[in-house]
Parts: sequence; structure tokens; C-alpha cells
Amino acid sequence: MLWPLSTRHKRLFRLTSARWQRRAIFLLGGIAVGAAAVALAQLADLAQYAFGLLLAKSRYAVLAVTPLGFMLSTYLTIRLFPNAQGSGIPQAIAARHLTDQAARESLVSIRIAIGKMILTLFGLLCGGSVGREGPTVQVGASIMFALGRVSPRRQPGLILAGAAAGVAAAFNTPLAGIVFGIEEMSRAFETRTSSLIISAVIAAGLTSLALAGNYAYFGSSAMSLARGTDWLAVPLCGVVGGLAGGLFSRVVIAMARGFKSPLGRAVKGHPLWFAFACGLAVAVCGLVSGDTIYGTGYVQVREALDHGTALPRDFGVLKLLATTFAAISGIPGGIFSPSLAVGAGIGSNIAALFHDAPLGAVMLLGMVSYFAGVVQAPITAFVIVTEMTDNHGMVVPLMAAALIAHFVSRMVCEEGIYHALAKGFVERATRSREGEGR
Repeated sequence: MLWPLSTRHKRLFRLTSARWQRRAIFLLGGIAVGAAAVALAQLADLAQYAFGLLLAKSRYAVLAVTPLGFMLSTYLTIRLFPNAQGSGIPQAIAARHLTDQAARESLVSIRIAIGKMILTLFGLLCGGSVGREGPTVQVGASIMFALGRVSPRRQPGLILAGAAAGVAAAFNTPLAGIVFGIEEMSRAFETRTSSLIISAVIAAGLTSLALAGNYAYFGSSAMSLARGTDWLAVPLCGVVGGLAGGLFSRVVIAMARGFKSPLGRAVKGHPLWFAFACGLAVAVCGLVSGDTIYGTGYVQVREALDHGTALPRDFGVLKLLATTFAAISGIPGGIFSPSLAVGAGIGSNIAALFHDAPLGAVMLLGMVSYFAGVVQAPITAFVIVTEMTDNHGMVVPLMAAALIAHFVSRMVCEEGIYHALAKGFVERATRSREGEGR
């Protein structure tokens, strides 16, 4: 009688031990992702500060620094850190869909995470219109993937958790991290791993709070649409932001897939010179804008919201162009923050049509509309903007604007940018594995 009891106890102990091991992996991974996100955020600020010092010396130095920087970044990406280009979110999505371990490792690994952080900072150092939040998603997925070697069966869930934790820690928006994981990364709610994903997000969020303190990304705001006529800005921002976001996505997707024309073959055959040309275009946009469109755009938008002042009239258009050139150039860097900055510029211009409407509120509508138009994830869009501004009075108009923008964007670009680009990474990884198998 004692032997069966002992066997049951051993089996129960093994099951309990495995369960706690999985939980420990998610929690430790969340802490590591949170620490990496804070480190990248602080280093990104230093990189942009250093670039500001260069502008103070000579604003025309960008005509050499930015294009040469883009060329060097693309070269290092191709030679040393393949699959580290761009935002990083498509790579994390693609890694979840792949089943081959080597194929996954080609998209998310510690090597790629290190290269992603270094080259994203380098992009900011030379004036690229890029963000750090998308790269944080790939870094988070890479950290979780590395830990997942202990439990390979759980790797898709770990990659999802790392991506969600990356968003939560990068913006200090835990709810947005969870929503992003469900709506954008998985497009489904995985009940078996949901509690573990949430625990990773909490661990990352607490680590970020401990290291960087509690803060709202764009500050706290109580602005709202007071009058009935102010609500006309909701559909207007939704339509304009959705159109602009859809066009941006369509251009980036088309460039990633390539063209069969001579121009397309030239771009594919000479990636370094194409990166140089894109960097030169970003520098020209920067000079025309009065040096306002470099980097993430966070400082310009934060100051406009804090002081209730309008952004320059050409800020939205020039930031959109600069972000487009950076996105298609092949350098590592995200589009999260730059997209929010473009949206703020659009909202600032639309606010001029509503003389008595609160400027900040219309800017928020522009931000959520353009962002929803780009990523085609409306729930993530309005949740992240709400959490970043600590403004719950704008939830309903932000929801409405995001849904309108999503609908309009789908008319211009059939698929969201991240999932469309992820398909390309899946196809390339699959072809590469098949080629090695022959």
C-alpha cells in the first residue's frame, strides 16, 4: 500500500515542479525584459541628446552623418545581424508561427537582441526617424526564446509573453501590453498561457517601475471634447489618419516585397546605396523642418501636449516622410513613437479647423487614428494612447476614431503592416531551411 502512494506523491511532485518551473521562466523573463526596456530607453535618450549636440555644432552636418550612418547600419545588419532590420515586431510574429527551432532562432535570439539594441541606438545617434518600442518587442521575444530552451514546448507562448512584456515596459502601459499580445501578436486569446503571459507583463512592468519610476509616457492630461461641434474632429481625424496610415503601410510593404521593374532590381542589388539615399532624404526633411523630425518625436509631442501649443504645420507631413524613408532603408528601428508623432502633427493641423476645441484632445485623436491606420489594431491603439496620457475622459472618442481609422486604412491597405511583413520572414526562413535540407 505504501508503494503506490509514494509513486503518486512523486508524480504529483514532478507535475508541481514543472508547473512552478514554467511560472519561474515567465517571471524571470519578464524581469529581464523590463530591465532591457529601461536600459534601451535611457540609452536612446542619450543617443538623441548626443545627436542634438551635433546639430548645435552644425545642423548641416546631417547631410553627411545621416546618410553615411544609414549605410553603415544597413551594412552591419546584413553582415552581422541578419533579420534585425526594421521594427522587429514582424520577426516576433513570424517566430511564433514557425515550428523549426533553427528557423525561430534566426529571427529571435540573444545575438539578434544585442544587435537590435546597438543598431537602434546607432540609428537614433545619426538622426533616423525611428523608435525604440518595436525593437523592445523583438528584444523581449528574444530573451524569452532563450529562456524557453528549458521548456521548448512553451516557446510560442514565451515569445508572445516577451513581446507583450516589451510593449508594457517600453511605454509603462501594462494593459496595452496585454492587449497588444492578444490583438496584434496572436490574434487570439490563448487560455492555457494567458495567466503566464500576464505574469510576465506584471514582472516587466514592476521592473520598469522600480528602475524608472511611475510615469505616464506623454504626461497626465484631463483634456476632453467639451462641445458637440468638437466631436466632428473624431470622424475627420479617423478618415485622415486612416488614409495616411494605410498609405504608409502600403509603401513599406511594397518596398519589402520588392518590384520586378529595373528600379526595384537596382534597390535590391544595391542595398547600401539605397540606405544612403534614404538617409539623405531624412536629412533633407530634417533641415526643411527646422530640425524637428529627427529621432522618436517624443520630445516635440510631449512639449506640445504639456503647453497646449500647436506643432509646426509641416511637422506631420515631414515626420511621415522621414519615418517612411527610415522604415524602407533597411536599418533597425521601430515605428511606434514616430507614428504617434505623425498622428500628433495631423491632429494639430486638424485642430486649426476647430477654433475653440481643446488642441491636446484633437492631437490625441490624430495620434490614435494614424497609429490605428498603420498597425490596423484599433483596440491596442486607443488603449495605448489612453494609458500613455492617463486620460480616461477621452476613451470613447479615441475608440471611435480608432475604429474609423481602421476601416479607412483597410480600404487602402488590405493587411496590417506587421502581419504582412511577418509573412515575408516566414517564407524566407522556410526557404532557407529547405535549401539547407537539400
